[in-house]
Amino acid sequence: MNLLSIRGLSATIGKASILRDINLDVAEGEFVGLVGPNGAGKSTLLKTSLCLLPSSGQIHLSRSDARSLPPLERSLRVAYLPQEREIAWSMSVERLVWLGRAPHRAAFRPRSPEDQEAVEAAMKAMEVDAFRQRSANALSGGEKARVLVARALAQRAPLLLADEPTAGLDPAHQIALMRTFRDLATQGNGVMACLHDLGLAARWCTRLILLADGEIVADGVPRSVLTSERLRKVYKVEAYCAEHKGGPIVQPYDLVPTEAP
Repeated sequence: MNLLSIRGLSATIGKASILRDINLDVAEGEFVGLVGPNGAGKSTLLKTSLCLLPSSGQIHLSRSDARSLPPLERSLRVAYLPQEREIAWSMSVERLVWLGRAPHRAAFRPRSPEDQEAVEAAMKAMEVDAFRQRSANALSGGEKARVLVARALAQRAPLLLADEPTAGLDPAHQIALMRTFRDLATQGNGVMACLHDLGLAARWCTRLILLADGEIVADGVPRSVLTSERLRKVYKVEAYCAEHKGGPIVQPYDLVPTEAP
């Protein structure tokens, strides 16, 4: 089943056309990477998918019109990890992760064993359980990022949309996060994440959507999307593309030479 379906999506901010006639689906079992240069429209695509920005076209979450869904019902179908890492209130790490369970808990309903298990599993996956009582505002940037991912995981929505989730993480935690997202997809969930690290995107995503100038220019398995020729054209970079232990390796290493006038 498609967890997200978009048809003819367009978005304008001010007088600038940011997205034009976007068509895509994210199905159960997919880990989709949104890649593309700065300003390509990746973050706008996530926000319009969540109805956080005005847009035209059709948006469906699990076959329901997303714009007609009440906010609570929408939050049961999709979790969102924004690009910003700000934590507005001073609270413990554990309490912040517990906020991910809010859509599942009616007012004044006591915490259930399912809630507790979801929170504990999310903190363990992001390796933040060891400092659960620390103030979230006192954490490093990378630690905050992991806590906010844990909050999104605790929500346990069938679809997760994440904007630059690996930003600020060291290589080990980047790989651990990508492995977690891939495991979510293997379990039947759907994940769509904006990614700037092409190496991580190529290695871990089941599918990539390449955006440029507000349009989809390629959509498919990583090795078919991130070709040397396409990276030269879209990113203006030279890249090493190869295979290693059954998966693609993509490493940009230089700019495409500019032609002399």
